[in-house]
Amino acid sequence: MYDPTVARLTYRALLGRRRALILGALPLLLIAISIVVRALAGADDQTASDLLGGLALATMVPIIGVIAGTGAIGPEIDDGSVVYLLSKPVKRPTIIFTKLIVAIAVTMVFSALPTLIAGYILNGNGQQIAVAYTVAALVASIAYAAIFLLLGTVSRHAVVFGLVYALVWEALFGSLVSGARTLSVQQWALAVAQKVSGGDMVTSDVALPTATVLLAVVTVLATWYAGQKLRSLTLAGEE
Repeated sequence: MYDPTVARLTYRALLGRRRALILGALPLLLIAISIVVRALAGADDQTASDLLGGLALATMVPIIGVIAGTGAIGPEIDDGSVVYLLSKPVKRPTIIFTKLIVAIAVTMVFSALPTLIAGYILNGNGQQIAVAYTVAALVASIAYAAIFLLLGTVSRHAVVFGLVYALVWEALFGSLVSGARTLSVQQWALAVAQKVSGGDMVTSDVALPTATVLLAVVTVLATWYAGQKLRSLTLAGEE
């Protein structure tokens, strides 16, 4: 289910000079803001939770997920180079699964690691806040990568749709409409973070069992459907 050649090509595409600069901008901004906040306000648990929840988990993680998930396959479909990949004796589900693993790894590195660093800068992991939000970023990275990889497979405007979902649905509707929070990757990840923290600094509107099931179902279904769409793309090209 994992092809090293496909993985190498995908890593090279995602970590090219221009895309790497984009991926690194938000993590650097998060760390810089954390340093300034710590210098001005000192170590404060509530401030740390608000910053990690509002900037890291709600903004940085989904945007990086959009860049990594759609970038893992979208450009190849847009410029037609995917035809070369599909001509190789590699199963279509293997291509999707390999690209998903790469997208997850890139999203985790550029989101979870900076979240952990920022958390320790802000309050030294008081009340397990840094670790809790890092775990949330890791969990969210998996679901976001699967969702945005699917978008990259089915649409030429995947980046736009991904940003709409991340910034409008989750950030805007998720904060205003209570029902929308149940269908939010961010809230699912927060449910896991709440369990890790064990306190009241990290909260979620979704129960942990529900969040765990939804994370698994969305990731599996998105990966499966992306494989099906890639298969149909191959058949269309052959016809």
